[in-house]
Amino acid sequence: MHENERHRVILSAVEAKPFVSVAQMVEMTESSEATIRRDIATLHMQKKLRRVRGGAESVAPTAVTGLLGRPFSVNQSKYAAQKRAIGRAAVDLLEDGESVIINGGTTTFQMVHPLATRRCQVFTNSFPIAEHLLKQTKNTVVLPGGTIYREQNIILSPFDNDVTRNFYARRMFMGCQGIAPLGIMEPDPLVIQSEQKLIGQAEEVVILADSSKFEMRSSLILCPLDRVHTVITDDRVKDAHAAMLESAGVKLIVAPVSAAEEKAEAG
Repeated sequence: MHENERHRVILSAVEAKPFVSVAQMVEMTESSEATIRRDIATLHMQKKLRRVRGGAESVAPTAVTGLLGRPFSVNQSKYAAQKRAIGRAAVDLLEDGESVIINGGTTTFQMVHPLATRRCQVFTNSFPIAEHLLKQTKNTVVLPGGTIYREQNIILSPFDNDVTRNFYARRMFMGCQGIAPLGIMEPDPLVIQSEQKLIGQAEEVVILADSSKFEMRSSLILCPLDRVHTVITDDRVKDAHAAMLESAGVKLIVAPVSAAEEKAEAG
């Protein structure tokens, strides 16, 4: 991640939370601790944040707490070709008329283009997914109530009495922060709380994750692997990670990325 991108992620995190630790910034930017400490020092000198012991805090804290994690716009450009291939493979599982949940994220967003030829009932907490499906497809779209988190472009609610409890889905499609033997990982407690509600409304949980997610970790576990039915990833997945899923009884779908797509991304 380039310096400007790191600074944007760091400032977004510091504005969202009263305090963000160096370890959390390392996790969000996939950078070294030394790099993050230099970034904090630079932003402190520019008076864009306040350097404190173990991390940083906002110079002007807001009353509304945000979410930890990279902004949607930053994640969108990472592993774009792999995400498109994964999105196509996910839609291949669907049949017309099916009720599905599509959780917000940049990988799940890649389902919207192949969904143009389908007629499904789609429950989503993602503004970009809902907007595209409404304007470009004939799918029925249902949105939950809750708070809009602008950086991640999602709607989350901590309350049980929202429309989530009334929606049934054959499958739930979702991304994640990381995949490990202990389970599916996410960075923020509110995200965990919201996603666990959605998982409870679906028969099958399908994880859409590019192969880099097998190397990433977070401090919070969303659910164990035995709650996951299928993982869809790209063709760079390592044998050890495929074996981990197999031993947990999780179905693995590998979505091939064409040479043309890889070349376009590299260019």
